[in-house]
Amino acid sequence: MLFGILGETRAWHDDGAEVPLGGPARRALLALLLTHVGEAVSADRLADAVDPDGALSAHALQSQVSRLRKALGPGAAIEQAATGYRIVVPQDDVDAWRFERLAQEGRAALRAGDAERAVTLLRDALALWRGPALAGVAESESARPAAARLEERRLGALEDRIEAECLLGGRPGAVPELRELVGRHPLRERLAGLLIRALFAEGGPAAALVAYEETRRHLADELGTDPSPELTALYEELLKVDPGPAPTAPPAQLTAFVGRAGEVAEVAGRLRVARLVTLTGPGGVGKTRLSVEVAGAVGTGPGADEVCFVELAPLRDGAGLPQALLSALGLRATGLGMGDGGQTPVDRLIAALADRMLLLVLDNCEHVVDEIAALAARLLAACPRLRVLATSREPLGVIGESLWPVRPLDGDAAVRLFVARAGAVRPGFTADPEVVRRICAALDDLPLAIELAAARIRTLDVDELAGRLDDRLGVAARGSRGSDERHRTLRSVVAWSWELLSAPEQRAARRFTVFAGGATAESAMRVCDTDGETLEALVDKSLLEVAGGRYRMLETIGAYGGERLDEAGERDAVGRAHARRFLELARTADPHLRRAEQLEWLPRLTAEHGNLLAALRWAVESPDAETGLELLAAASHYLWIRGISASVAPQAITLLDTMGPVPGGAMGEVVGEAMGEVVGGGAAEAPPWGGLGEEYVLCVLLAASGAAGHPVWLRHRAAAGRALAAAWSGARPGRYPVGLFLWMMRNAGEADAQGAFALVSAQRDCPEPWARAAARYVSGFGPLGEGGTTLAEEAFGAAARGFRELGDRWGTALVLDTLAGLAGGRGDRVRAVALTDEALALTEQLGALDDRADLLVNRADHRAGENPASARADYAEAAALARRAGSATGLAAALRGLADMALLDGDPAGAERLYEEALERVDPHWVKSVGTRVRTLAGLGRVAEARGDLAAARTRYREAAEAAAGTGAETPEALRLLGLPASVAERVVEAVSAR
Repeated sequence: MLFGILGETRAWHDDGAEVPLGGPARRALLALLLTHVGEAVSADRLADAVDPDGALSAHALQSQVSRLRKALGPGAAIEQAATGYRIVVPQDDVDAWRFERLAQEGRAALRAGDAERAVTLLRDALALWRGPALAGVAESESARPAAARLEERRLGALEDRIEAECLLGGRPGAVPELRELVGRHPLRERLAGLLIRALFAEGGPAAALVAYEETRRHLADELGTDPSPELTALYEELLKVDPGPAPTAPPAQLTAFVGRAGEVAEVAGRLRVARLVTLTGPGGVGKTRLSVEVAGAVGTGPGADEVCFVELAPLRDGAGLPQALLSALGLRATGLGMGDGGQTPVDRLIAALADRMLLLVLDNCEHVVDEIAALAARLLAACPRLRVLATSREPLGVIGESLWPVRPLDGDAAVRLFVARAGAVRPGFTADPEVVRRICAALDDLPLAIELAAARIRTLDVDELAGRLDDRLGVAARGSRGSDERHRTLRSVVAWSWELLSAPEQRAARRFTVFAGGATAESAMRVCDTDGETLEALVDKSLLEVAGGRYRMLETIGAYGGERLDEAGERDAVGRAHARRFLELARTADPHLRRAEQLEWLPRLTAEHGNLLAALRWAVESPDAETGLELLAAASHYLWIRGISASVAPQAITLLDTMGPVPGGAMGEVVGEAMGEVVGGGAAEAPPWGGLGEEYVLCVLLAASGAAGHPVWLRHRAAAGRALAAAWSGARPGRYPVGLFLWMMRNAGEADAQGAFALVSAQRDCPEPWARAAARYVSGFGPLGEGGTTLAEEAFGAAARGFRELGDRWGTALVLDTLAGLAGGRGDRVRAVALTDEALALTEQLGALDDRADLLVNRADHRAGENPASARADYAEAAALARRAGSATGLAAALRGLADMALLDGDPAGAERLYEEALERVDPHWVKSVGTRVRTLAGLGRVAEARGDLAAARTRYREAAEAAAGTGAETPEALRLLGLPASVAERVVEAVSAR
């Protein structure tokens, strides 16, 4: 006989004929007995299942049991127990028991990787269900726990089956089924994860990110919790699919790692407990190499952390620390649209790392230890999933820091390292282990010292090397020594290796120390006045390393070489040669950055960013104002398009403070008079160099891009304006057209905005093509502000054609976005979306995450009315990108859009939460944020209206009107240009009138 309780309770004879069980009382009795096959069920529980009202007597229960026995016949035995009854049948004859066995076997097969068998077992298990478990009985107190357990296991089997089917190569139709299941079980995270993966497999990250965002919202609203680590890891996996810039990976290692495998495991384990681990020890002991190996261990395998490696040795001080971290993370300090409100680089770091599971490796912290300590403490406090691995000669001194002293290699490992490195320069190298051990002991078993000594095996035999080291160091084997003594040993070995270099090799090595972040062969040969053969000789002798076409020098060797550079009296001359080399590179690159070759030249300049900063520091400290101004101007387009203008703001400010009167020459009178206003009276005497007024303007603009730049801007704005007008008023155009555009953006919303507009738009027919396209773009806003959309569109169209002809992706994307806004404003949503799609493709090529997020929000706004599902996907993807980019403004706009969709879905509570979250992030004082703030406040007004609180609605509408008033948007038509629907724009105006 077979029994079924996965649905209505039923029984069948072996021949398939159904057993007539009778009324619901006997079915309820049988169902409860079958959930406990072979176990006694108390009479009280049975009575509750038969009659939940409690009116069934013991005699009536006995009567129902007797009738059930008669109905079942010899196919099942119902026995009386001490406290109740039990049914004795094989468990596999009951569908619920058979289901649980098959489901367990299916899950085991899935975990073992046998997806095909798992699918078969799980389908068989789920086919046993005919309806809700214990149908008709489940509401009784006695049956409810068993029914709930069976339903839970049914869901688990469904999840296992879908996962197994997906592992077999995907399953068409999984998305509709999963959507229906998630709709019924919105808090079940495994189902949500399966849906997210299915959505990603069908259409990429956008829809998948929407599903994640909806699950996150449900968990927050219903349970007040965040998604599980597994679901969050899936979210981060989706983010990694996005084409945004990746964090800087640890440097590739060209040699085998010897002797510290146990330490790698220990440090990696300590990072799982302590979120800040600092590797301490003297130079040359192997801290950097150990950190690279630990990062490799932590950053591999399922669910591994992202890893970002930040080389801090090129920093001169802590001022550039936040920007160095942003650059290593592949993030911009600002968007292409000139900034992100009031966000500082540290704000952006916190926003970008708040939800990321990332290991940040900070290498060579000792010279900026105080600044590193303060920044690391702040980041760790604000970013709960961040971990930091630092290398330093001294602890950071942060609460919670775990210290790992990196000690010299043990004896056997030191010997293995020497033999490995000697074998690399002399194939087949063998030596008496005792002699090698004596050499390593004399070198205090320091890895760098061993590598330098082993490199000499090319020209010395091992006994001769041992004798020379004994003479040099005055020891044979000195045992355990302190870090100061070991540092002196290392210095002695570096000095000995240095002395063995030829004169041309020494000259090249000491001159190479002016590079920051390494150098290409061409740059090294020109600045060091050497040849490729000499560079390769330095590589052979371990004084230089080469990887990826770039040479670099280890910090310890670089410090010694820098002393030799000073000793030779060459620092100023080599610094000048270095600065002129990178000024030449920046000048060569500048025009290419405005043309189709920008994707080729941006990475080249990015690789040399440290050298550009080093050249600028030399010019400021020399001081050589002419070179400093020229460097800033030549690099300005690169700095802007990369979003890192603030990285040079301190040097620009210092240059303005120290250079005295601005350059004169052909523009001496105009610029001199303007500078006279700055320095306090009269025309300034023109300095001996001339023609650098435009460079002065760009210096002012770059100085103003930093946090401390506003006072500088106020002092120099008038003079810079005159200098820029002079540079672009003659027959010949200026050299740096980006200055025109930056001037317009910097003056937006300020008192002289109209003057800046006139200056830039006057270049509409300029012979310089980029300046002409930019001027036509700017000029289009004149008629647009007066309602002349046709004239505005003509100007923007001309600008788009100009940028397209040049191949400038950024300029084209900027204009396309504006044209898309005009198309959307007149109701042509199809064209608006098509233009935005093209702009998105261009910004993707540039790796501009925050600008891509802005465009996605704009596209979603265009789609929202006709395709809410696609709009929701765009808003969610924009929110994810903005979080990754650390863009508070972008995230606020995306959250506003998601709130709009929640309101459209009839979820005012969810909409209010999202609007409030957006309002917390938007900068009320920044012009780019005005539209988001107005729409968010208006949205809160709509929420208040939806719940019938008209007074609160009017208050919010008035706040929206006040926010919009700063832009001159005070009519319904003007408010619609900010993105408000017509009906909402009218209510905003009415709220102001009613007051």
